[in-house]
Amino acid sequence: MKFLITGGAGFIGSHLCEKLLDLGHQVVCLDNFNDAYDPQIKRENVTKCLASNRVATLEEPRYVLIEGDLRDEQRLEEIFSKHSIDVVIHLAAMAGVRPSIANPILYYDVNVTGTLNLLEKCRTYHIDKFIFASSSSVYGNNEKVPFEETDPVDNPISPYAATKKSGELLCYTYHHLYKTSIACLRFFTVYGPRQRPDLAIHKFAKKMLNDEPIQLYGDGKSTRDYTYIDDIIDGIVKSIDFVSNKTDYEIFNLGECQAIRLDKMIHLLEKVLGKEALIERLPHQEGDVCHTCASIEKSKRVLGYSPDTEFEEGLKIFADWLLKK
Repeated sequence: MKFLITGGAGFIGSHLCEKLLDLGHQVVCLDNFNDAYDPQIKRENVTKCLASNRVATLEEPRYVLIEGDLRDEQRLEEIFSKHSIDVVIHLAAMAGVRPSIANPILYYDVNVTGTLNLLEKCRTYHIDKFIFASSSSVYGNNEKVPFEETDPVDNPISPYAATKKSGELLCYTYHHLYKTSIACLRFFTVYGPRQRPDLAIHKFAKKMLNDEPIQLYGDGKSTRDYTYIDDIIDGIVKSIDFVSNKTDYEIFNLGECQAIRLDKMIHLLEKVLGKEALIERLPHQEGDVCHTCASIEKSKRVLGYSPDTEFEEGLKIFADWLLKK
């Protein structure tokens, strides 16, 4: 099969591209290499994938890297007209809760308009298998834990969350109108090697290693359902089978179903790094949800999703990767 992976040079995207290549598929990776964080990090992420072309036996490369933006309809037209895509996996987005509050127009433009552009190209080129990367942020401050896919998600508390909910709605519309088979995957706080440098685990670890204070917002009692990258990739791959075998629209949580307190995360990070954290306490930030925890019963039942990485084990792998950089 040939996959179009948007955001394929990022943290999750680069791991997914490598996995699909290992499984014998062809991958077209689209990424705009924006400056939300150092673009060189993403260029390093794709080196293994680019190397896979040196052992390609097909007439065309197994991996194609394209620099382009989802808002550039002409660029999308070039990609879809040239490549016979079987499945689109849409990971590209402006990410992060706090930056979305500072720049909501950009987030809407990229995350909503970009998703619509992509769905339109799928309609035009009769691509009927689509996977959309959503987020646990859509649940807002849901008081019922763990979060289930059937819970109301009508009260997003950040522009980022609102754009992800909007993406889910657009996906449903295209399923309804054009019978596109779609899986919307709500990711829960993904971590592991290559994690984005702006995310808490990576950011805290680097500050600890540099003997700099980490900024702790709130009282440390907030919780997150940290999900190891390999478990997320396994869930995405299993969702490919779902969209390939059914003409349906479904939402799936991809998490670990284990809520870890922020202060416990810091303690475990100290343990795996062998460094004590210097903590600067700050008030709770608007837009941050207090707790996340995924119910994964539906994902287990329908997809066969089965995360198996304990949090401390995953942190140790991440720390080993970071220390070798």
